[in-house]
Amino acid sequence: MRKTILIFTILSISKFGFCTTWDEPWQDQIIKEADCFIYAKVNSSDKNDGVKIKVLKTLAGTIIKGDIKIKNYYLLHLCSTSAGHGPEFHFTESKEYYFFLKKNKEGEYCISTPTSGFAKVNDKQVYATYRHSYHQVIISPEIYEKTMIAIFNNYHNLAYDKKYIEDFINKYLSKEPANTQTETRDLFFCQHVALECIYHLRLTGYYSKIIPFLHDTSNFHNQMSGARALISYNTKECKDELLNVISDTSRTGFVQVMCVFSLSSFNPIELKPELIKILETASNEESGFGGDIMDPRVCTHVPRFKAALGRLIDKL
Repeated sequence: MRKTILIFTILSISKFGFCTTWDEPWQDQIIKEADCFIYAKVNSSDKNDGVKIKVLKTLAGTIIKGDIKIKNYYLLHLCSTSAGHGPEFHFTESKEYYFFLKKNKEGEYCISTPTSGFAKVNDKQVYATYRHSYHQVIISPEIYEKTMIAIFNNYHNLAYDKKYIEDFINKYLSKEPANTQTETRDLFFCQHVALECIYHLRLTGYYSKIIPFLHDTSNFHNQMSGARALISYNTKECKDELLNVISDTSRTGFVQVMCVFSLSSFNPIELKPELIKILETASNEESGFGGDIMDPRVCTHVPRFKAALGRLIDKL
């Protein structure tokens, strides 16, 4: 059974067509394929014809100025469609948003999907995606801009402010893992950003700060970001930690899949016998984001733990 595991969602799902669904991309793919990262005000929005925006500033990538129109999508992979209920734009006029944009072959400006590739600003806070649009956080514009510029520039082989990132990570990961309760929610969001920055930027030197989050079995999101942040720590100690989670039947399949993905980046041939043994009893239950069955992102693919583990073994 899938669990509802949202941090926060800014999407009003009822606005979208019930029978049109798509496989939502992860944030790293969205940023890698974007031409630019901008901040803009929505002048008008038509669900079928597109979104007219005024670019307030280009933060990274190709410089764009003035009024433009977002007309299409650059990572929309439909799973099902319904006549009269195709993919639609839903933006609030006069509101400000951050966008990742790409120009297609027809010269149209595109966002990744109707539900990704943007972040809304509301009450001077950004409703931001660092992992996947199902998993969002609420942070200040300063944090969002500086961390996303760093991530965008890194994926596009450009320089970024390493000191800011290092100071940010050290500040928030030096504290114990927080949760989404009201009194610790802001810290939880900043720790999420810090861990996801380590993942996106492939940073080393933070191993001891990451491990407590992988061990935090009280919080799914901390475990998941911890597993992802270990992707650049190719050591025996790190492999053993990931292996411990993979073999722990009390962990959720989704967290175990994230551990398999990080472990896979190390090509751990020496662990193949142990992995084969774990595969014998590995869960074949569905893994995924859960949520509302009417959500248009419902067909987003997440492999089952047994399948993900089997693919890792096959490539060793």
